[in-house]
Amino acid sequence: MPKRIAPLTNISIKNAKSAEKERKMFDGGGLFLLVTPSGGKLWNMKYRHDGKEGKLSFGAYPSVSLADARVRREEAQKLLSQGIDPAVYRKQEKTLRHGLKANSFEIIAREWYAKQVEDKTWTDEHATTIMNRMEKDMFPWIGKTPITEVTAKDIRGILDRVRGRGVIETARRCLTISGQVFTYAISYDKAMYNVSASLTKYLPPISKTRKHMASITDPKELAPLLRSIDGYQGSFVAKCALQLLPLLFVRPGELRHMEWSEIDFDAAEWNIPAGKMKKKNPHLVPLSVQAIHVLNEIKPLTCNSKYVFPSARSYDRCMSDNTVNAAFRRMGFDGETITGHGFRATARTILDEVLGFRPDFIEHQLAHAVKDPNGTAYNRTAFLSERRKMMQTWSEYLDGLKQGAKVIPLKQMVAR
Repeated sequence: MPKRIAPLTNISIKNAKSAEKERKMFDGGGLFLLVTPSGGKLWNMKYRHDGKEGKLSFGAYPSVSLADARVRREEAQKLLSQGIDPAVYRKQEKTLRHGLKANSFEIIAREWYAKQVEDKTWTDEHATTIMNRMEKDMFPWIGKTPITEVTAKDIRGILDRVRGRGVIETARRCLTISGQVFTYAISYDKAMYNVSASLTKYLPPISKTRKHMASITDPKELAPLLRSIDGYQGSFVAKCALQLLPLLFVRPGELRHMEWSEIDFDAAEWNIPAGKMKKKNPHLVPLSVQAIHVLNEIKPLTCNSKYVFPSARSYDRCMSDNTVNAAFRRMGFDGETITGHGFRATARTILDEVLGFRPDFIEHQLAHAVKDPNGTAYNRTAFLSERRKMMQTWSEYLDGLKQGAKVIPLKQMVAR
């Protein structure tokens, strides 16, 4: 006899921990909870219709509770009993509900989006960002328009509106998204032309839009920023995140999703799972004495959350992607001067040009693909001993800047 599946409980779901690989927790009747490496808990249902396997997504826990997911499973089973494919029914229902035609830009864009998610092309965070951009900057203007009737003028209108907010990079991303949607539509015979292709030179070149690179690479300008961070009067959680960013120079999204379970205090290491990294490779960040100090400072406050930097609204979520940059604005530093991501360029430049560290050490610590003599593109432990020394030297160098010290040559730093 087949093994009977024990139904899920709210306690088992709440206590489910993430791992390096995705895992499924089954409830029966095809319903299961997918626990992702980044900590997401997503409801799905497998089913068969006309001899083919299908899958439905019901949303994320806890927004969709166990009881809600079971109700949706029962609704899908009723449709199957009537010979109706629930995925097709849902798509048609959504189209009717929004008053959209099957060939509208929004419908095609959502199909493209669903395929990327299904193929695991993006991280969960990136997928959310893409959908937010479409829903905020694209669908209100061209969502209901049949994709074959969307013109270059329509796309220019979107770019101009976004550009008018002073976020040219976001406008550039919207142009990329529209081009990918059209490419998808063409491949499925739903469109003949990519009208976005004619606008590749419509926005200013990157070199002009990134004149300041949104980062500080001059040590003299970096010192007052570091002192401002130490004196930040806002949220203590945000302050600690601000203090760690220049020390670790990881991507802001990686820092926001840092979990206590990933920190090895004894080894002074932060082990980031592959699912949280842009290149889908696990990454190891050696922690300097200064970084450990910051973590020990915040631990009594947030240790009851799995996240080191939880949201102010809920300890079940990490802090928002705007928290760090909003803190910079509050301190008087605008987006043309510094962003959370800018510390990566800061570290890359100063570690190389001022402190004289080998570029391959730096690139490995930035989690960039650097091929070794054997052709390996990336190794999380490559040059680990040297990278530990580099990270500690970097932290001491930043301390020196805050205290008003002059640039100290690398040989003197290492000899101390």
